[in-house]
Amino acid sequence: MISTRTITDGFEVQFNGKVVIRHSADSPFLFAGQGQETIDMYRGNFEIEDRIIRRVPLTQWEISKEFGQATTPETEGAADLVVRFYSCDHAGIECSIREEQGRCVLSFSDDSGISDHPDHPAGEVKSRETDNRFWFRFPALADEKVYGAGEQFSYLNLRGRRFPLWTSEQGVGRNKSTPITFQADVQDRCGGDYWWTFFPQPTFVSSERYYLHVDSRSYAAFDFRDPEFHELEFWELPESMTVFHGPTMAETVQDVSALLGRQPELPDWVHDGVILGIQGGTQVCQEKTQAALDAKVPVAGIWAQDWEGIRMTSFGQRLMWNWQWDENRYPGLPETMQQWKQQGIRFLGYANPYLAVDTPLFKEAQAQGLLAKNEQGTDYLVDFGEFDAGMPDFTNPLAYEWYKGVLKKHLVDFGLGGWMADFGEYLPHDTVLFDGTPGMLAHNPWPALWARLNREVIDEAGVTDQVTFFMRAGYTGSQRWCPLMWAGDQNVDWSEDDGLLSVIPAALSLAVCGHGLHHSDIGGYTTLYGMKRTKELFMRWAEFAAFTPVMRGHEGNRPKDNWQFDSDRETLEHLARMAGVFKALKPYRKNAVRENAQQGLPVMRPMFLHYEQDEPSWTIKDQYLLGRDVLVAPIVSEGWQSRMVHLPREAEAAEGILDPGKSAPSANLGGETKPWIHLWTGKAYGAGDWEIQALLGQPPVFYRAGSSWKSCFEQAVKG
Repeated sequence: MISTRTITDGFEVQFNGKVVIRHSADSPFLFAGQGQETIDMYRGNFEIEDRIIRRVPLTQWEISKEFGQATTPETEGAADLVVRFYSCDHAGIECSIREEQGRCVLSFSDDSGISDHPDHPAGEVKSRETDNRFWFRFPALADEKVYGAGEQFSYLNLRGRRFPLWTSEQGVGRNKSTPITFQADVQDRCGGDYWWTFFPQPTFVSSERYYLHVDSRSYAAFDFRDPEFHELEFWELPESMTVFHGPTMAETVQDVSALLGRQPELPDWVHDGVILGIQGGTQVCQEKTQAALDAKVPVAGIWAQDWEGIRMTSFGQRLMWNWQWDENRYPGLPETMQQWKQQGIRFLGYANPYLAVDTPLFKEAQAQGLLAKNEQGTDYLVDFGEFDAGMPDFTNPLAYEWYKGVLKKHLVDFGLGGWMADFGEYLPHDTVLFDGTPGMLAHNPWPALWARLNREVIDEAGVTDQVTFFMRAGYTGSQRWCPLMWAGDQNVDWSEDDGLLSVIPAALSLAVCGHGLHHSDIGGYTTLYGMKRTKELFMRWAEFAAFTPVMRGHEGNRPKDNWQFDSDRETLEHLARMAGVFKALKPYRKNAVRENAQQGLPVMRPMFLHYEQDEPSWTIKDQYLLGRDVLVAPIVSEGWQSRMVHLPREAEAAEGILDPGKSAPSANLGGETKPWIHLWTGKAYGAGDWEIQALLGQPPVFYRAGSSWKSCFEQAVKG
């Protein structure tokens, strides 16, 4: 039900009794203006500056249509309310508000027509042709908490900060106060900052149990610094905004994925063990895999990104970027893949949406005119670090289908069990595309288009239940097309903004934005500026990975500098234990993955999703729920042998979200309620903060007392 209410010198728009818009002359809902941006891209890192030329508050309003009644099937989709915002010297913006499938939808359009309002000069048309900046203010509470904005690595609660939304390289270090970020900025212009992300998204979820999603392709910035409002900035007028208020946080998050799309269930084999990250050729893969098997490591797959060849750069080992089998580096691979498959081991490869200029596939695409152009009308070549690459223009139907054919022939038909569908965030802002979409508006959605292409390859081949792919870059729409995200290129360190700890808020922020399947490279990837992966980091990261949807390794960009899974016997035995735990949790994890596919509940969940009455659960970013019944608090700092863990209080009001009427009983010892069971010792704990010992191989993990999955958890400990 949409309604209006008069306030001092303005009005409110309410949806089902909740305020959506609050507008007055002193505090307007909408501003319009003009800005001039300066953008410099260097190897996927974007330096963006904006000079605001004018910013006009649209203080005046006209309500031209109001039904004042509930939407019916006959009227759904029609506007319940139309409000025009303008100023006496500036043309207006029309906002049509309607109810659609239980959500409030705000649609926007330019209104340069004549107004008969007394404050508007009669008969004068005010043009807004040059407006390219728009700001919207939504009411906020001082103690409100905010989550989402895509995949955010540094913060879970976004309140108090501004987050530009532009898909780019993640950045190295991502914190201007750290030496690593300083070195990355000075040497390679790639240090980044806290908001840099592969997967931005104009969506936020509030602790007031609502979400707001914006249908916009442009550069945007979500500013949560003011105690009284959230200000959303866009470099084009958004097509629409969707607001949904849920009775619980879980139901609110479920509706995000209902709106944007849900991931399918993962192939069954993914749950059977670790996917080893190996490079070096057929023989190396055979030897390393056999060493893992001899150490009783359950191996589900081999991920060899160099299956299509390598090139060496100052960054380290890079790939050939020609998406077909390198017979010299991997002799006999087709036959060997079949042997591995008979052992229950899949072979996975790598691809991305670019073609290096020195490859046969580039020459084929260039000859057919399938590459995106620059402003001079020639093929746009992008510097990827000591080699250039062209970009097949996915807005050209011929290029789109040609690239699908490349992936189908050389990846699916070749027999890969999956691949990393890398990159997607490099599309230059000044690219000239086949369909006429400006590069500035194509840039953010490009990763979702890349995801769609990969998904169609798998679907059309009829192997969705056998083959998967994973991505680091994304945008609105990736939920529908990408079956699995990975966190990208973390440093091989413990840093809060770009190391092991950063992966947890990344997964949780993306989870509330509708993508519930997430994992990371065990041990991290980026090995620069003196960083080297240590044995302890690898082992602790492997522990964390055992309690995520997928367990997969990576050697890093400089493998010889990093500790690897087979660097010594103890590490192999540790991996065997943790991969064994991962495999033993298969029934429970598969159920959580099914909930994500069918109900939109992410596999890795922020604690507030089920513990709204537990105040600390709203701000904890270094622990999470795996499904409904498991609480994970990874070791995320070097040298820790224990850590503080917060165990939330069970509340009847929070029960029944997944299975009404089936609240799990708590253990009751001596009259004291103890709702949590320590996975490794079986000891019962009450709600509160506990210092928990964490020996290697036993990270702090708990499950709910009375869980129907108790036998599965006990089996995981037995191995």
